[in-house]
Amino acid sequence: MTEGQQQSAHGAIEAIVMVAVEPVSTELLAQLLEKPLAEIELACDELAAEYRSRHSGFELVEVAGGFRYQSAAEFAPYVERFLLDEQRARLSGAALETLAIIAYKQPISRGQIASIRGVDPDGVLRTLMARGYIDAVGIDDGPGQAILYGTTATFCEKLGIANLDELPPIAEFIPDADVVEALEHGLRIEPPVEPTAT
Repeated sequence: MTEGQQQSAHGAIEAIVMVAVEPVSTELLAQLLEKPLAEIELACDELAAEYRSRHSGFELVEVAGGFRYQSAAEFAPYVERFLLDEQRARLSGAALETLAIIAYKQPISRGQIASIRGVDPDGVLRTLMARGYIDAVGIDDGPGQAILYGTTATFCEKLGIANLDELPPIAEFIPDADVVEALEHGLRIEPPVEPTAT
């Protein structure tokens, strides 16, 4: 194989493996590139060695009977940090508020969440379920038999707690009665006093 043919084979292998969902076998690569199996195996080994020699952030590895790309093991801490930061950034204030309501009031229905938050929680509930933080844990016995939501083991894992008993008491987050009264008084609108006729 000439140098140009080798580069072409390397490029084709990279392109195919890059878009593949599952590991790609050397047999399939040989068929797609119309090259002998031995040449494809050699090309895959050369590519893997090239990535290793230049300390690339990814590597070509043979797993489950085929080749795939994955991040290099030496950079795993950075990848993990990126993924955790990305997950935190994606959880909105509304989602955090809803998650706190569910954590402290569970099992709780969609309607109960809506009455506490004052807005329709459907979109946020879908997001929290997709992330694995909440799940349907039962059905309400009352009229309509509403779905009841609760937190999952993933929720506890992300918070670093063993179970819900380790959540801080909600009383720590509720202001004292005198603070609430002062707030209510400060927000109250007094009607203007009409001057009395003399």
